[in-house]
Amino acid sequence: MEKNMFKITSRYDKDIVLKVTPGHFATTQSHVTHHLDLATMKSRYSEAQRIAQALAQEYESSTPVDTIVCLDGLDVVGALLAQSLTKAGILSMNAHKTMYVIHPEFKGDMMMFRDNMQPMIKNKNIVILIGTITTGTTLGSAIQCIRYYDGILQGVSAIFSEISKIGSINVNALFTGKDLPGYESYKPGDCPYCQRGEKIMAIVNSHGYSKM
Repeated sequence: MEKNMFKITSRYDKDIVLKVTPGHFATTQSHVTHHLDLATMKSRYSEAQRIAQALAQEYESSTPVDTIVCLDGLDVVGALLAQSLTKAGILSMNAHKTMYVIHPEFKGDMMMFRDNMQPMIKNKNIVILIGTITTGTTLGSAIQCIRYYDGILQGVSAIFSEISKIGSINVNALFTGKDLPGYESYKPGDCPYCQRGEKIMAIVNSHGYSKM
């Protein structure tokens, strides 16, 4: 997989680099033509800080943000995003004038927040932070979960997104499909690779990949 890997840079910051490997990969919801490696972006402080600073640029100083809900293991980026938003003068309506950085719990395909976490969602201004958006299914579930707990969705930030908005909510992404020509996502039954008999190279998710 590594021999075909290439890198693309973000229009926000040339030092934000996404590692991409073309091929035939399976996620829990679809088959995709490229694996996007977010490992160092999520865990290396310098990279996570650049990402947070770039994502923070899209928010107006008048938009309140109380809670950042992190998906795909982006808690480090989320904490740095909270720091960047605070420095930029983003308002928080919390009593302590600070931001929460949390992630949901998963029960099968269902997202939930335990009773002690729900006050960080209820009537709070929420930003969702997610690694990649292809079909929008996971993001849609996250939005439904936040609204179920009476959260107020103020924005969605992603490292890579194939969609520019979901419903009336704009998606603020560092990389889009325009940055990666040829990127495609297929339902497993419609995958042309499978129809040609080409085997899956790896199972991929937010943690990385496992070769087949």
